[in-house]
Formats: sequence, C-alpha cells, structure tokens
Amino acid sequence: MAFSTYDFLPVSREDMISRGWYYYDFLLISGDAYVDHPSFGAAVIGRVLEAEGFRVAILAQPAFRDESAVLAMGKPRYAALVTSGNLDSMVAHYTAAKRRRGEDFYSPGKKAGLRPDRALTVYCGLVRSAFPELPIIIGGLEASLRRFAHYDYWDNRVRRPILFDTGADYLVYGMGENAIVELAKRMSSRGKPADLTDVRGTGFIARDASACSGNPVVCESYEEVSASKEAYARATMLQHYEHDAVRGRTVVQECDGRALVIRPPARVPSTGELDRIYSLPYTREPHPMYADAGGVPAIDEVRFSIIHNRGCFGGCNFCALAFHQGRTVSSRSHESVVAEAVRITKSEGFKGYIHDVGGPTANFRRPSCQAQLERGMCPRNCLSPEPCPSLEVDHTDYVLLLRRLAALPGVKKVFVRSGVRFDYMVLDGKGEFFAELVKNHISGQLKVAPEHCVDKVLYYMEKPRNAAFEKFSEKFLRLNERYGKRQFLVPYLISSHPGSTLRDAIALAEYLNRTGRHPEQVQDFYPTPGTISTCMYYTGLDPRTMEPVYVPRAREEKAMQRALLQWRKPDNRAIVRRALEKGGRRDLIGYGKRFLVPPAKQGN
Repeated sequence: MAFSTYDFLPVSREDMISRGWYYYDFLLISGDAYVDHPSFGAAVIGRVLEAEGFRVAILAQPAFRDESAVLAMGKPRYAALVTSGNLDSMVAHYTAAKRRRGEDFYSPGKKAGLRPDRALTVYCGLVRSAFPELPIIIGGLEASLRRFAHYDYWDNRVRRPILFDTGADYLVYGMGENAIVELAKRMSSRGKPADLTDVRGTGFIARDASACSGNPVVCESYEEVSASKEAYARATMLQHYEHDAVRGRTVVQECDGRALVIRPPARVPSTGELDRIYSLPYTREPHPMYADAGGVPAIDEVRFSIIHNRGCFGGCNFCALAFHQGRTVSSRSHESVVAEAVRITKSEGFKGYIHDVGGPTANFRRPSCQAQLERGMCPRNCLSPEPCPSLEVDHTDYVLLLRRLAALPGVKKVFVRSGVRFDYMVLDGKGEFFAELVKNHISGQLKVAPEHCVDKVLYYMEKPRNAAFEKFSEKFLRLNERYGKRQFLVPYLISSHPGSTLRDAIALAEYLNRTGRHPEQVQDFYPTPGTISTCMYYTGLDPRTMEPVYVPRAREEKAMQRALLQWRKPDNRAIVRRALEKGGRRDLIGYGKRFLVPPAKQGN
C-alpha cells in the first residue's frame, strides 16, 4: 500500500496549510527521522494527541545551527514537545569507547550528524529563541533517564537534572501517553502553570522544596551527589525505589537554589488503554520525504513486528527499562494484537513472516505476582539471584496468542526475536511454551542474555546464577534434537561490567571455550544515565549494600576483557596472551582444544 503525505502528521508549514490548518496546537520536535510506527515514541505521542482532537505537527531532525527551522513551522497554540528520539543522543552518537559512530540507523540513509549532541538541550534552546514565551515539555528516553542529577559518562562528571540544562518547563518520564494527554487537556482549558504541577509521570522546577504539595521525599541535592559518591549512591537507590506506580512518592532534589520535583510514576496502562494506543492509524512507514535518501533503516527491524507488552520485572542493573517503563508488566489483548497482525499481512512487501511478537521481554504477559498490583513492586528482584517464592510463572496466554497469529490467513510463520527470559522459562513446569518456541517460532537463532558465567559478576548485574542458563541450554539442545531442528543460541555478553575482574573475564572465556560458544558480538559495559550499574561504575560502590565494588576502568584492562570473549579471532591473540599472563593463567596458552591461544612465535 502506497501512502501519501496526508496519511502522516504534517511535517511543514506548507503541509499544514494544505490541510486547511491555520493554527495548530503542539509542535513535536524529534531527533529521529519521522517514522510513523508504534515502535517510535514521537509517532506514538503524536498519534495519541491527534486522537484526543489536538493538531500536532512533526519537526524531525531540524537544522540545529539556528532557530530558522523552528520559526518556519509557526508558533503552536500550546507548547513545543521535544524528544531526542528513541535513544539518548549521546548513546546514539558514541560507542562505549567514546568513539564517534559513523552511522545513525534512525536517520535517512543511515547518515550521521543529523541531530546534535545533547539534543534536548540544543532543541530547547532553538524553541526558546524562536518563541520565548512558549511552554516546552521534554520527554523520551534522554529526558526520562536524566531527570535527576546523573553521572554523565561522556563528560565524566555529575550533571544537573536535565530540566535545569534545557530550560524546559515540564518533563514527562516513562511511557508518557497518559501524562502528555493530561497536560495537553489542562493547557487547552487555559490552565495556569500551577495547575500543571500535580500530573503523575511528570517533573518541574519549583522555588524550593516547601513549594511542593503533598508529602514528598527529599533525596540528596545535586551539590551533595556531585561532592560525595556515597551521597550519589544513596540518592540512586531512593530514586529507583520510588519509581513505582503503586507506592511511589514525589521525589524532590534541590539544585542551584531551586528544587526539582518529580511526581510519582504514571499508572500502569490497562489492557484497554494499550489497545487504544496501538489501534491508532499508524502507516507503519517512514515519511515519504526520505525516499530519495534511502529511507530510514531503523524501520527494517520492526516493520513486520508487533509489541504485545510493556514493563519488565527482570530488573537487570545495567538496563534502562526498570527506570523508564518500570517493572510492572502490562499487555495488550489478543484481539488488539491479532488486528495489528492482520494489518501487517496487507502491508507492501509482507512475505508471510511476522518477525517478532515481543517487547521489553518477549515472554512476559502478566505481572510477576498479584500482590504487586496492590502494594507495588518489592525492593528485591523477582528472578535474581534466586526466583522469589511468590513469582507466578505461566506462559499459557502467550502460547495461545502465538497460535492465533500463526493461524491467520497469509501468515506462514511467527517468530520470537525479542530477548526471552530463559530463567523464567525453566521455572515453567509445563514446558509447553519452551517446546512450541523451539518447534515453531525460532528463525535459526534465539537471542538470550546470560551476560556472564561467574555468579559474583551476575550478582552485580542482578542476573540469575549461571546454573539457570546451563539448565536452559541443556533443555534447548534436547528439544532441538526431539524436533529435528538445527537452531542455535545467540548469547549476549557484557565485558568489563562493575564487579568483573580480569580473572572473571578469563573464567568466562574458559567457559565459552568449554561449551563450544564463539560469540560474534560482545558489548563493553556502557555507563548510560540512570542505571544502577552506572552508579556502581561512577561511585565504586554497590548502592544496594553501600559496599565497595571493583570497577575495571583502565583502557588496557577493558580491551583485555573484551578480547577474551573473542579469543578465537587471530587479531586478538596478542592481547589475549597478555591478559592470560597478567591474570596468572599461562596454563591456557598452548596448542589443543582446552587452550585459548597458541604461544607467541619467536620474535613476536
């Protein structure tokens, strides 16, 4: 199906006028190219506001040297909504080694440099210059994870809460549909600024803590967390603890003589609310204006995929999900997912394969226990290091959903390509999902995330003990043999995570060699804003216990830990030998299967 520009939200002043719009309500500025698909946050917010009767225009990846691109759109009636896109702009631009990326999959033709570093701050400056009195609301992942004072890996220092750097009026964090609609409705009814300060899932700057209504909890100030790593660790744990839609309280953090106020998280969306969000008239395509530049590559991974859930109670310490979407899982109805699948079958280029029915964690479709719906999430992890006795394990609903999708006319195969929680799967005594997954829903490779094999390191990651992965791997092999399949596990691994010593990295390399796994891709630990692992990296403390934790920071050791995970590569042999010598494991240098690398040739 070919789409015209009228099937999308307007992207220019001319576009608005052609629709007979001589005013509009909200200008939505995004650091990503405009892709009208529910996997892209800007598209979701735009469509949700449109469904509420508001006129929204999209300004995607505007030129950022001056305000001319913003001025060209004309002033909206109510506010500018600003997001850096689906990723933090610094993560989008730089590798874990702080090298500039040469490609940007969220830009037309993968062209890099179409959004600025620290995009929220730059875009807000453009809006303020163009329309000085216009309210600005920031949102998306960059705003969400930087809402409090936070360690910034690229500056190697603690930065202020992002509202202070951007000069925006309000911040929406988490999955912001309900919050942005509430703000929009109050603005359209000519609400005063004071009327906008009690919306869940939002933040703003107040005169001081006394100006905050209710019974807020005060965490250490920006000045305190900048001066004391112990204070930073304490503040981090408080902020994560209060990020709960049931029991969370307003959190106040003082900064520069004023007070940041972060209201409790928005309520977890109901099934009906999610269904409405995903039923909106997305074209599921990049805007036609990008056709000559080669389209927007980020669509390729999701064009024929479906998101069926939100939230993740896995709670890995290095993951942004817990502090963004939250740990309480909510899911769409079967009818909603099936309706989206039917739309996909009618899409141009669909060849009968639904690439994914997933989300943050593919095999979560229910809360981890019913008690959390009344009392909120427990401080302890539901799955790590051992599963909680109250954990309710059931894949029945997900199995039925996959069966319904696979039976649709025009569907040849339904795959699960999002990560699955293998530790949750092995706890399911029925085993029905595991069997059907292996038999019907893997396209040759299954992504899983053991991350490491040393239990001490897994503890710092908030991952299950390695025995759970071993049990999963053995059953995966048996099921493949039963069904005559030749399918492979693709394990995600992280090197140099806080708590991982060089000897731990060597132990992981030994384990991979012994089990016959040869990862093609590994990830250096990347200290992204807002996570507990990043707190460990910055402070050298485990904020859960306030005990010291080893942090590999030296460039040479980080290179060694990474190379050890890919010891088979000829280019890595020299550095692997140095790592083994430094770690006191020369016994792993030699010829034969149990050795990692051969001895250096004489003269090398």
